[in-house]
Amino acid sequence: MSGKLQIIPLGGVGEFGLNMMLIRCDGEAIIVDAGMGFPEDEPGINIVIPDFSVVDKYRDEIVALFLTHGHEDHIGAVPFLLKEIDLPIYGTRLTLARVENKLVEHGLLKTTVLHPIDKPETITLKAFEVDFINVSHSLNCSTAIAIRTPVGVLIHSGDFKIDYTPVLGESTDLKAIGKYGDSGVLALLSDSTNAEWAGFTPSERAVIPELTKLFEDAMGRIILTCFTTSTHRIQIVLDLAQEFGRKVLLLGRSMVQNIETTSSLRLLDIPDGILVSVGEAKKLPAERLVMLVAGSQGEPRSAMTRIATDQHKGISVGPGDLVIHSARVIPGKERAISRLISHCYRRGARVVDKSIAPVHVSGHASQEELAIMIRTTKPRFLIPIHGEHRQLYRHKEFAETLDIVDPENIILFENGDVLEIDETGARIIGKETVGRTFIDSSFGEVEGMVVRDRRHLSYDGVVVCIVAINPTSGALDSDPEIVSRGFVDAEEGAEFMLALKQVVEAAVEGASHEQRIDSAVMQEEIRLALKRFIKKKTGRQPMIIPVILDV
Repeated sequence: MSGKLQIIPLGGVGEFGLNMMLIRCDGEAIIVDAGMGFPEDEPGINIVIPDFSVVDKYRDEIVALFLTHGHEDHIGAVPFLLKEIDLPIYGTRLTLARVENKLVEHGLLKTTVLHPIDKPETITLKAFEVDFINVSHSLNCSTAIAIRTPVGVLIHSGDFKIDYTPVLGESTDLKAIGKYGDSGVLALLSDSTNAEWAGFTPSERAVIPELTKLFEDAMGRIILTCFTTSTHRIQIVLDLAQEFGRKVLLLGRSMVQNIETTSSLRLLDIPDGILVSVGEAKKLPAERLVMLVAGSQGEPRSAMTRIATDQHKGISVGPGDLVIHSARVIPGKERAISRLISHCYRRGARVVDKSIAPVHVSGHASQEELAIMIRTTKPRFLIPIHGEHRQLYRHKEFAETLDIVDPENIILFENGDVLEIDETGARIIGKETVGRTFIDSSFGEVEGMVVRDRRHLSYDGVVVCIVAINPTSGALDSDPEIVSRGFVDAEEGAEFMLALKQVVEAAVEGASHEQRIDSAVMQEEIRLALKRFIKKKTGRQPMIIPVILDV
């Protein structure tokens, strides 16, 4: 493959999430990012990661993993990748600190070599020389990556926007990017998330005036939910809390962990004495408390859903509260977020989201910023990445209007496509098999839903619980019905089946009204109650499928 460069996307092209790119040249290969995604309707599945079959195919060539930044869709698959292939990892100190948390959880920290990038430096390999370039994003310490190869220079933009007034860190380093553009860029692989949006993406500071007004007007508690990695937003909330004399309560494991990680690196400024515990928060007057809560996407077990459905010990959304939803809606999460907001309204809170006021800005470049990146790099080839097909196509259409890159050199490809570039041009020469690997709550790999279900059923069977709940009153309309296959015989295990019904009844009766009228939340509560009971009594783990009937 001498004199030829191959780029193979394993995820993140034609979809949101699972960002992962394999780059090969002269017998050596590197990986850029290893991200995860969230399942849509697969029961028992927590996350989705790329299939690593291609990694196994080229394992003798792959020498390093480079991470653009610390968002889950770029680092979430790292521990699973490391279980397949041992690689040194390069990234900024904050990115690697977030990776460290995952490696500890998976027992991989002691065996993994991490190379933090604190200042401009070149990582020299056999066929590649790699530099990190600072870019603005919703998470500070995000980077683009410049990759020098014998064929030419690649610029991988990572997730970026051009924010000239970031709350934390520095702006996108256009000067450094421009030096590559002046000397010649072979290909730009560029973020397409907001390629349909005209103009510029607002600065992270754009939310400050509206949040300030909300703090000024709020008479009770302020409950703000955002992505736990939105460090700019979190800093703004901490600063406003200090300004208006409020204490801050952190709720949710990921919120606490990410703030601790960022502040430990002195990348987040937490005013002295501003953080309080749940016990301390309960004693404070409502007008003196702000809560930063994980779970902006309405996940059933998240802290935000729990306080909105009265599941949290000691803290609940209530009358007089101001709930601020300061996050974008991940595609596929619309219904869950709608339910979350409805719960807050039912409990007497006022809710403000971006449909009402500008309380959130995107971390991704809109069209004018994409144009700046193209003009600055002046690439021979433009390769849109990070987005669904509609965003990739819109990126291509917009770039064609700039008259900088030859339209024939704006390349759209899909996951698994083998894009080969040499001195004569670029072309897709083949297709690698790429797929998805499902991961359950125990970090176990599920090769496919059908295989997973068959194996699960053959070992422990299935328990289906059918519950009729009045959607208005939340009351049980009839006795729960339990159907078992391959687990316990209905006649011989009549006493045990009765006990299962009682567990379900107790789970429903012990739930708050808000939980009972939310079928997704109630399904999860019933599933967990049955899982714990069955595991304790039998040691087995059948597939548990709760079905909620609204009557």
